[in-house]
Amino acid sequence: MKYKVVCITPLDHLPRVYEKLFQLCDVKYVPNIEKNELRNLLLAEDFNAIFTNPNKQKFKLDSELLSNTSIKFINTASTGTNHINFKDCEDLGINVRSLTKDYDLIRKLPSTSELAFGLALSLMRKIPQSFDDVKRGNWNYEPFVGRQLSGLTAGIIGYGRLGTFMAKYCNAFGMKVLINDPYKNVFDYDQVSKEIIYGECDLISLHVHVAPDTIGMINEDSISLMSKKPFIVNTSRGEIVNEDHIVKSLKDGKISGYGTDVLINEFGGNVQDSELVKISNSGYNVVITPHIGGMSMEGQERAYLHAVEKFKE
Repeated sequence: MKYKVVCITPLDHLPRVYEKLFQLCDVKYVPNIEKNELRNLLLAEDFNAIFTNPNKQKFKLDSELLSNTSIKFINTASTGTNHINFKDCEDLGINVRSLTKDYDLIRKLPSTSELAFGLALSLMRKIPQSFDDVKRGNWNYEPFVGRQLSGLTAGIIGYGRLGTFMAKYCNAFGMKVLINDPYKNVFDYDQVSKEIIYGECDLISLHVHVAPDTIGMINEDSISLMSKKPFIVNTSRGEIVNEDHIVKSLKDGKISGYGTDVLINEFGGNVQDSELVKISNSGYNVVITPHIGGMSMEGQERAYLHAVEKFKE
């Protein structure tokens, strides 16, 4: 018997995945559905599974959406899972599967780290702003004098798959690399405390999961230790930083730039209300991408095909 699946993530650009999902399951394909519309659909028909990915999902899968429905299985083609309320799913008897512990797969997916390095390079060389100026008809380098990466120090917080790739990219550009990860043995770079990262690094890149000890880890207190006015890159989750403190620190000149692929209000909020979005339109060195870290054709196809196979299990 096939799963009856509501697919709420876009697959048009991944024809092999689209075909495989429709082979394995009875699928209702609604990639741009709103939460209230999905709620009505789940109440009207006996769907027993949802296939998703956080990148275009603007709401959380929670009891408000899922109670009194037939959903028993949520399959997310992602390592991140903060678009799903696990406690609500547990209370409702819904099984959730992700790619978080599929280590053989995710070791082959560097796309998010590649974006993190791109954000770092964009901030440190002011690439987006200089191009915007050219489009306005100007040709003047003076406002866009940046930093040479070679010889600077990069601090990588979180030395899992993505932090490991990021460290290699920074090292390849001649940067000194420092690592902070209490859960990893580090042999190829110096393992140091967060305080040393904050105090000695020109670039700080965040590669950690959302957990009680990581939520808001970049805040007014940690920024006060950043004597070198670093550039900060976040491709983890919006909750990892206190966005209000990031905005204040940019205005006060305590950090040199902030590049992010994630915002705290991307699930269930309007990103245009974000103070980070607003400040990016006011001349501050901010680069924001719409959660595109894992959105490479090669990475998505590999990850999504692997996730779809979970319906066979």
